[in-house]
Amino acid sequence: MKRFLKILLGLLITVVALSYWAVQPEKPAASQAWFNGTILTMDDKQPSVEAVFVRDDRIIALGSRADIDALVDAQTIMHDLDGATMLPGLVDAHSHFPASGMALFLADLRSPPVGQVKSIAQLLERVATQVQNTAEGEWVGGYGYDQLMLNEKRHPSLQELDAIAPNHPVFLMHVSGHMGVANSAAFRLVGFDQLEEDPAGGHIHRNSDGTANGLVEENAALAFQKPALDLSLTQFIAMVDFAREEYLSNGVTTAQASNASGQYVQGLILAMGLNKIPQRLVIFPDYDSLGLELIEGKVKAADLATRQRHIGAIKLIADGSIQGFTGYLTHPYHSAHKGDDLYRGYPRIALDDLKRNIFNIAQAGFQAVIHGNGDASIDDILEAIDYVQTTLGQPVQRTILIHAQMARPDQLQRMKELDVTPSFFVAHTYYWGDQHRDVLIGSQRANQISPLHSAEKIGLRFSTHLDTPIVPMAPLLSAWSSVNRLTATGATLGEDERVSVTRALKAVTIDAAWQVHLDHEIGSISVGKYADFTLLEENPLLHPKELKDIKILETIIGGVSYFQAKQ
Repeated sequence: MKRFLKILLGLLITVVALSYWAVQPEKPAASQAWFNGTILTMDDKQPSVEAVFVRDDRIIALGSRADIDALVDAQTIMHDLDGATMLPGLVDAHSHFPASGMALFLADLRSPPVGQVKSIAQLLERVATQVQNTAEGEWVGGYGYDQLMLNEKRHPSLQELDAIAPNHPVFLMHVSGHMGVANSAAFRLVGFDQLEEDPAGGHIHRNSDGTANGLVEENAALAFQKPALDLSLTQFIAMVDFAREEYLSNGVTTAQASNASGQYVQGLILAMGLNKIPQRLVIFPDYDSLGLELIEGKVKAADLATRQRHIGAIKLIADGSIQGFTGYLTHPYHSAHKGDDLYRGYPRIALDDLKRNIFNIAQAGFQAVIHGNGDASIDDILEAIDYVQTTLGQPVQRTILIHAQMARPDQLQRMKELDVTPSFFVAHTYYWGDQHRDVLIGSQRANQISPLHSAEKIGLRFSTHLDTPIVPMAPLLSAWSSVNRLTATGATLGEDERVSVTRALKAVTIDAAWQVHLDHEIGSISVGKYADFTLLEENPLLHPKELKDIKILETIIGGVSYFQAKQ
C-alpha cells in the first residue's frame, strides 16, 4: 500500500477542498409507491403484498393497492411494476468489495465457465502481454488461474514465468485467493530466494533439489500478494467504479468488504465521500491489522461507521481452500497431493492462537467472522469458540462461519448450540462441483458440501455468498445453486441438500442481514426499513430452474434508482 498511502493525503485534502461544491448524493422523492406486480417481502408475517409506499428513504406502509392509494397525494411518484417482481435489495453476505475491479489492472487468467483460459500456453500468452505493457522492474500480476481447469492439470512454473518476464517480478494469484505462482525476480524482492523453511501457516513448494518451483500457499503467498497488488489510490477508485456497477447490475444494495486493513477502509471512506459507492457497505476488518487496532482501542468503530457504512465482525482465517488442497480435512483428499496419500491439508492458524484471537475479539465486545472450509478446521473453530465461552462465562455473540463447505451434521448441531451461523459458498457446486467429486474429496463428501437443507432441518439460520472476486457477483446464481445443486456440466451434486426458492432468497436477503445485525434496517420489505429494492423481470418462485438467468431490471437504494437495465 505504499503508493496508496503516498497519494492518500493529497486526495483527502482535495476532497475537503471540493466538498464545498461537490455533487451531493441524490435524494429520494418525498413519497413514492410501487404497485401492479409481484412483491415478495421475505417477511414471514406478510410474505407478499400488492403495493408499497415509501416516504423519503424509508418504507412507510405496505398492503393492498387500496391501502396504499389512501396515502398517495399529488406529489407521490407512482411506479407501475407492470408485472415485474420486487424483492428486498439483495445483501452480499461475503465478498471483498471492490476487489473484482482487479480485472482492470491484472491479467485475467480465469477458465470456463467464467473466463477463457484453458491451457498453460494461453495463460502465459496473457501474462506476456501484461509484461509488455508494464515498465521494466514493476510488478506484473495476474488473477484467477485454476490448475484443475487447465488442460495440463498443473500450476505454471517459476521457470516458465522467468522465460517471459526475466526483468519483472511476477505473481499470479490462484482462483482460490489462497496461493499463487511467482518468478525468480519476485522471490528475490520478497526475500524468499534464500528461505529454507516454510513460514508459519504457509508453504513454499520446492523441486527435488530444494529450490523453489514458484508455487506458494497461504501465509507464504501473502508476502507476494501485498507488493503485487500495491495499487495507487487512483487505481483503487477505478476498482470501486468497476465493482459498483457489477454489484448494482446484479441487484446488490448492500456489499461487503472483507479482510479490510486500515488503509483499505480509508480508501473506501474516501470513495464514499466522493459519492462513488451508493451501496450500503459492511466492513469486516482483518484481525492482524485494523482488527487489532479496534480491539486495543486505538481506533473506534464509531469513528469509521455511518448510516451507510457498518463496521462488522473481525475476520480470522483458519484454513485455506479445498480446490487449492489447502483446506484442512479430517480425512485425506480423494487424490494424493504431492505424492502423499494421507495428505489432509493444514491449519493456517494454530488452535491455541485461534482460541486467543477469538477470546480477544469477544472480550472486546466484537463479533467474530471466521473462514473455515475443511471439517478439521471447523472442528478447531468450534472447539475454540467453546473454550472462549467457557473462559468468559458467557456466550460468544453470533459468530459467522464463512464457507463452512464441509460441515458435518454433528458440526451443524454444535453450531446451533454455540450460536454460530454459517455462510455457505454454495456456488461451489456449480463452479467446482465436478472437481470436488472426481479429484478433491470424492463423491460421498462432495454430495455433502454446503449442507443447506441439513442446516434448515435443525433450525440453523444461514446465508449464502459468492466470495467475489473468487467468482463473479451474482446472488441469483447463489440462490439457483441452493435450489438446483447443479455442476457446470449439468450433473446433480447433493440432491438431498437442496432448499426451496424462498429459503434460497432469504439467504441472500433477510438472513444475510441478520448475520451482521442489520435485519432491523434491511433484508426485507417491512415498515420502517430502508427502501432498498431489487426488481426482477420474472417471479423467481415460478422459475426455479432458470433462477440464475432472471434479468435484473432495477436496483433501488434508499428510494433512489441506481441501476436500470437497458431495454
